[in-house]
Amino acid sequence: MPTLVWFRQDLRLADNPALQAAIAAGDSVIPVYIHDIKSEGEWSPGGATQWWLHHALIDLAEQLNKAGSPLIIRQGESLKELEKLINETGATSVVWNRRYEPLIVKRDTEIKTQLRNSGLKVESYNGSLLHEPQKIKNLSGNPFQVFTPFWKNCLANLQFGTPTKAPKKIQGLSQSVSSVSIDSLKLLPKIKWDQQFSKEWNPTRAGAESRLAEFKKAPVKDYDEARDIPNIDGTSRLSPYLHFGQISPLEIYTAIKETPFAETKSGQRYIAEIGWREFGYHLLHHFNHTPEKALRKEYDDFPWQSDPKLLRAWQKGKTGFPIVDAGMRQLWLTGWQHNRVRMIAASVLVKHLLQPWQDGAKWFWDTLVDADLASNTLGWQWAGGCGADAAPYFRVFNPVLQGEKFDPEGDYVRKYVPELAKMPAEWIHKPWEAPADVLAKAGVVLGKNYPAPAIGLTEGRDRALAAFKKLRS
Repeated sequence: MPTLVWFRQDLRLADNPALQAAIAAGDSVIPVYIHDIKSEGEWSPGGATQWWLHHALIDLAEQLNKAGSPLIIRQGESLKELEKLINETGATSVVWNRRYEPLIVKRDTEIKTQLRNSGLKVESYNGSLLHEPQKIKNLSGNPFQVFTPFWKNCLANLQFGTPTKAPKKIQGLSQSVSSVSIDSLKLLPKIKWDQQFSKEWNPTRAGAESRLAEFKKAPVKDYDEARDIPNIDGTSRLSPYLHFGQISPLEIYTAIKETPFAETKSGQRYIAEIGWREFGYHLLHHFNHTPEKALRKEYDDFPWQSDPKLLRAWQKGKTGFPIVDAGMRQLWLTGWQHNRVRMIAASVLVKHLLQPWQDGAKWFWDTLVDADLASNTLGWQWAGGCGADAAPYFRVFNPVLQGEKFDPEGDYVRKYVPELAKMPAEWIHKPWEAPADVLAKAGVVLGKNYPAPAIGLTEGRDRALAAFKKLRS
């Protein structure tokens, strides 16, 4: 009897356990995607991820059409749409790959119970992680809150399989089933702020495969050092493909393990980054309040100094700290921000500017093409010193020193902050200290065509340390 395959954040045919199970059942396979943003609550897809989703769905539909089983698109409440499809198609089973966001877990559990009570066979699978979050525990039987022992435990206890190839032929229904168009989901922005996105990204399965192949050829061998340099192509940039499931972590892990660099420091460092993503889901599963509240409860009383003007300056890349401003403008233009710069920008927002980490997390959620609830939450709580394995409260990144260390010639800043394009490397990360004649020659007028720092470096650091000290006492 027909099986419904409910696609969500697993928009691929290869290494897809739910799809494999449906094919193995030996009857018709009915692929369906349901656009149900209400069930996502405040964590429904942001603007940048909606752009990616639009193109990823087009790509998935093309793959499924080629294989012989068209993708059905529905919009509305997930359970109701599944029940409609069951009645329309005569499906007797429903399969999907699990998601781990708290609201989605609650919704999926209710759907599974309801459908099983109606006599259907319903199964879910792990299609997005190397391990199930609840299966990794420390010696006390509790969840890990420090990454290194967590990842060592994973590597010691996980048995990695072999990713499966995409099926070339899928048996579809002989009858046609109604489907809405992808365009009708209205995922693309009305105001065309996304013009640069298509130049930066190929949001398809082929794009994921191509990017992984490029990364294997060169960047991975130098990853340990190159990953911190924002002006070079030193990272994999696979995060949005992972978020939407256009490639699986097992496929990436296997591909890196097959390279001659797998056991080098760089290879191991990159594999650990896959582990960091796993750690994020481990924490989200066990501490499902963390997207809104700090893991460490004492931080609920942190003396933030919310200031909409400061937050807006940070969002627009006008803090007066060049490395931060470059990163925030890169984010707006491309939907992505280099990881080293993410750490610097986040640190400046929550420590120098004393703005709530939740405000930064929400901005990233709306503007990143790889916005992922587990990774976004983990990263922001790390920066704020309030989460698992977090940067200690007294670690306050100096954006000038960070810029001089990781963008020594200032090329990254020049690319995204053209006002400073003519500044010499010596002064580009601290233009407020540059001699007047240097500023004049570069055409920089502080406070007019480029802002003065939103706060003094020493003042911001001292204020942050005083706030953290007050909290601890």
